[in-house]
Amino acid sequence: MYHFIQKFHSGWAYLALALLLFAVINALMGKSSGREFTARDRKIGLFALIATHIQLVVGLILYFVSPLGKALLGDMSNAEARLTSMEHPLVNIIAIVLITVGWSTHKKATESSVKFNKFTIFYTLGLLLILSRIPWSLWF
Repeated sequence: MYHFIQKFHSGWAYLALALLLFAVINALMGKSSGREFTARDRKIGLFALIATHIQLVVGLILYFVSPLGKALLGDMSNAEARLTSMEHPLVNIIAIVLITVGWSTHKKATESSVKFNKFTIFYTLGLLLILSRIPWSLWF
């Protein structure tokens, strides 16, 4: 079961990152062109939000069933162990909180430019944080 969850977490990451990147690019294009915020834009943001939340849930399950997750917490001198056991989960939780804040605050805005701005700021910050803590050596 552990190996299935691990492979799913790694595979789903590609989809989550692609949707998040697409949402950021869409928001930047919408903001720069001055177009109206449409249902299509809302759905793009929502799909990115859902994909990242699924990734978080699967990652948390993986963390608690993994023989390495909690066990490595005591070994903070090893950079790879620290990344996978503490930095990756913590920073990604913060990133997904930022993405969720972007989704929540865009709903309160009435102007299209403000909605695109919320997506641009919060989704980009979330994407950058996620990219900063991917264990690249384990992923490729």
